[in-house]
Formats: sequence, C-alpha cells, structure tokens
Amino acid sequence: MTDIDTTALEAAAFRRLRDHLMLQRPDVQNIDLMILAGFCRNCLADWYRDAAEERGLAMTRDEAREAVYGMPFAEFKARHQAEASPEQLAAFEARKR
Repeated sequence: MTDIDTTALEAAAFRRLRDHLMLQRPDVQNIDLMILAGFCRNCLADWYRDAAEERGLAMTRDEAREAVYGMPFAEFKARHQAEASPEQLAAFEARKR
C-alpha cells in the first residue's frame, strides 16, 4: 500500500467517524466521550485545526468545530448537548487522575 493509499484510508475513516457522531449519534454527550474514550468532538476539531496549521493552512477554532459538528458549535450545543450532571463531572474528574 502506498502512502497516498494510507492517507486516503485514514481520511475516509475520519470522515466516517465524524459523520457517525454528527448524523447518527448527535445525542452522545461530549463529556461521555471524554470519560469513555479520552477525546470528544472538540478534540477532533482541535486535531483538524492542528493538521491544517501543520500544512500552512489558516483555520480558526470555530471553522474547525463547524467542520466536525456540521454546523456552528453554538447551534449544535443548543440542539444536542445537555448540561453535565454531577455524576458525569465526577467521572470526568476521576478519569483525569
């Protein structure tokens, strides 16, 4: 497999993950992703922006988040994200240790 093939497969896997979180599972809370997987949609957006910057492409945090969320972050948050419960916050803090 060539480097181009590897890059294409990795990009396809990323798009599938992004689309799954965006379209099939917008109900999954970012804090739950952080607790269980150690990353969330915001992390994906940060990594996306980092990749752009490594290639000399300017991208704001909001632009990266919109690429991952499929809409402005504030809109996604209003539609799909709930306030974290005390139990979620405690689990998140425990995970950080």
